Amino acid sequence: MHAPDFTSDLDLLDDEVEKLLDLAAEMKQTPTRYAQALPGKSIALLFEKPSLRTRLTFELAIKQLGGEAVAVDGPIGGREPLKDVARNLDRWVNGIVARTFSQTTVEDLARWSAVPVINALSDRYHPCQALADLLTIREAFGAERGRTLAYTGDGNNVAHSLMLTACRLGMNVRVATPPDYAPSADIAERAQAAARTNGAELLLTASPEEAVRGADVVYTDVWASMGQEAEAETRRRHFQPYQVTAALLKQAAPGAIFLHCLPAHRGEEVTDEVIESTQSRVFDQAENRLHTQKALLLMLLG
Repeated sequence: MHAPDFTSDLDLLDDEVEKLLDLAAEMKQTPTRYAQALPGKSIALLFEKPSLRTRLTFELAIKQLGGEAVAVDGPIGGREPLKDVARNLDRWVNGIVARTFSQTTVEDLARWSAVPVINALSDRYHPCQALADLLTIREAFGAERGRTLAYTGDGNNVAHSLMLTACRLGMNVRVATPPDYAPSADIAERAQAAARTNGAELLLTASPEEAVRGADVVYTDVWASMGQEAEAETRRRHFQPYQVTAALLKQAAPGAIFLHCLPAHRGEEVTDEVIESTQSRVFDQAENRLHTQKALLLMLLG
């Protein structure tokens, strides 16, 4: 590993992402081989947000590698300065996994901690999710390079991480959002540069039909993330045309798959019919969070 932390997708080099996905696939096939890969290692889980998949998959990943997980819920750096929290934790544990409201919190933890810090979700990135998504795509199609991923909805942290990771692996990415909800311009620029370097194309559009037409993967996420509840009704009006329906999915390539990072608001960003269809791989994605996070932990702490 060239960097000790995983605060954003770009903390892994392109070839490291490839190696991580290969390792995750191997660990999925032969879990017992890695049952004592991190003996005696303790990892702190800091969670400012409620969580099902992230919390349980990290706890299980650590335990299945022979390590121990300790969890703390609530604001990070509320009762005492964050730099003090980080320097307490690094005396006790071998790594820190943080699910935070702000990307700044993750970066500050990494700045002050002497042990690796993993971004388990922030307002800007969801890098662990993107790794699981790419493993799921690889399992469905054999390889991701040259395939096309269409994302429709909010240009949020999930969209950011998908763009940065998929474009670096040679996938074409099309992101359809309402104009006021487009991905951050600086992240789009970095993803565009990665796409050019790796022979892929990145398209930002306001048209879900343009994004989905002929795509191999159709992806969406909730319209209002945690902390945006007050905007939910306004967002619902803006995003209704971006709902993934059976009719929209039919415009994708034959054999296309549907992905969603979950939890899903059925009847909002996706219909129940789509998420329960044979094209849906959402529970494969959820499972793959466990395997890619095991590979990430082993690469960082092994």
